[in-house]
Amino acid sequence: MPTVNVHKAKTNLSRLLAQVEAGEDVIIARRGRPVARLVSYNPRVRRQPDVLKGKVVIPDNFFDPLPEKELKAWEGE
Repeated sequence: MPTVNVHKAKTNLSRLLAQVEAGEDVIIARRGRPVARLVSYNPRVRRQPDVLKGKVVIPDNFFDPLPEKELKAWEGE
């Protein structure tokens, strides 16, 4: 994530916007201290129901109790 000072951000705004459109965030700093982050405006993509339907298989015994040995391993014993 590149960091630019305010002057460079003002003079290169179009270039910085192109970087942001390409998916890169840009930090803007004043006197060497970060004060802002330039990020894409695109809203987060909404999840689509059933997008993985038929692609993920959950075994029938998924919710069965763990064997004692494995349970102890998870509990750090």
